Amino acid sequence: MQFKKLLPKLLIVAFVVAFGILCAFTGSITAPVGTLWSLFPPVIAIGLALITKEVYSSLFVGILMGGLLATGFSPLKTVDSITSEGFISAVSGSAGIFAFLVILGIIVALLNKAGGSRAFGNWAAKHVKTKIGASLATFAFGVLIFIDDYFNCLTVGAVMRPVTDKAKISRSKLAYLIDATAAPVCMIAPISSWAAAVSSYAPEGEGLSLFVQAIPYNLYSLMTFVFIIAITLMKFDYGPMKLHEMNADKGDLFTTGEHKGDADELEEGSPKAKVIDLVFPILILIAICVFALFYIGAGGNFSANFITAFGDTDATVGLPWGGLIALVITLIYFMARRLISFKDAMACVPKGFIAMVPAILILTMATTLKNMTGLLDSDAFVKEALANAGALQSFLPAIIFLVACGISFSTGTSWGTFGILIPIVLAIFPVGSELGIIGMSACLAGSVCGDHCSPISDTTIMSSAGAQCNHINHVSTQLPYALTVAGISLVGYLLAGFVQNVYIVLGFSLLLTLGVLFAIKAITKNK
Repeated sequence: MQFKKLLPKLLIVAFVVAFGILCAFTGSITAPVGTLWSLFPPVIAIGLALITKEVYSSLFVGILMGGLLATGFSPLKTVDSITSEGFISAVSGSAGIFAFLVILGIIVALLNKAGGSRAFGNWAAKHVKTKIGASLATFAFGVLIFIDDYFNCLTVGAVMRPVTDKAKISRSKLAYLIDATAAPVCMIAPISSWAAAVSSYAPEGEGLSLFVQAIPYNLYSLMTFVFIIAITLMKFDYGPMKLHEMNADKGDLFTTGEHKGDADELEEGSPKAKVIDLVFPILILIAICVFALFYIGAGGNFSANFITAFGDTDATVGLPWGGLIALVITLIYFMARRLISFKDAMACVPKGFIAMVPAILILTMATTLKNMTGLLDSDAFVKEALANAGALQSFLPAIIFLVACGISFSTGTSWGTFGILIPIVLAIFPVGSELGIIGMSACLAGSVCGDHCSPISDTTIMSSAGAQCNHINHVSTQLPYALTVAGISLVGYLLAGFVQNVYIVLGFSLLLTLGVLFAIKAITKNK
């Protein structure tokens, strides 16, 4: 057992030592620009991530290999390249996203400290009476918080826990509802930190436009919503979730591994807080971010076309622009309502930053790896290699979906996955083509799917904590549901690669989802 625990660390050390020896004994060589070697850094990062299930060190080794190849294995040039063209460029290019993440973290901390989350939960517990109503209310609230998945997980669990407990919904089911809306809704919302992150990996000025075009083909996210609504209205569950829900009907919300409250709890805050103290800041944040994105895209011209402005906007500027104003308004509002003191409000600033550190680290390293791969001109190689792919290209969306699922599941991160794959996907397909949009959607959908299934995903862990649910219970109960939607999505991408018609693909996927659920209900009815 000890060797198995040490194996991932030994693999990382072995790669680093091997690279160091190679640098020491290899003279300066010509950088393999535009060749098969240009794909070696992301392949190394993916391979190590799959083996070690650890994303940070795997990304770093990929970055190191990219720097060595780009500089012809010159040690000093490698360090300079990784530092200046890698990390510094990544941080400066993603500074807007970092600012938005920190602002979100601060707003979440303020909402908890002021008591808005607790007030909304108490109100909902009085007005939502049925099990179906509680499930749909949790789903709807999760969809409403589409700005960021961390924001979603940090809020929905604490707010809806009293509601679902009263309706006798198991904590495992609550954790699934949180997890199944957090990342999927962010992946189809143009006004979110995810949209900004995806945009940063696309060609300058085209990021948000590509993201919006990919939404209709994001089958995993869309079919997950259909799945939740359908299984709630059909009043059945299957797999391990069925046992948890049966026990919840008898009063046992946990089945096994009752949560003792050892995870971070959201603070109750002021007893004077009301429902509006949660709703108002969220609406302000959404409204101002929408306006900011329009204003940036329109160049200050208020008569500009709304859709055109959104296509031309820069999310890395618009989101922090709107978030900062919303933060100031929220702070003034809470202090005017005397829900929080200035001292307590300032204490929320470092809390917000700390909550967002993992996302910032992943984004920095993934962007740095992209920069290193760009120095090797991998786009040119992939385009040339697949220029005559012919009929094979029709299968690529399904293949991309599976690859993204595997990477995201093993590493526990969506951002790291699409950070690696988006540059390659954009290089494979013609820019602006329908198949290219489908490929982009498959990449994003697969990233969300793997993250949703992964027990080491930060979103999965935070969903368990938000629902105060045993983490193993959450993973084991939601996995059959997530895999069902994943299978449906895979069939949808196989069809999409050939018909390339969004209406046919969505209609087919919708009918397939409902058909599969009716079949599962019939099969499991007497079990």
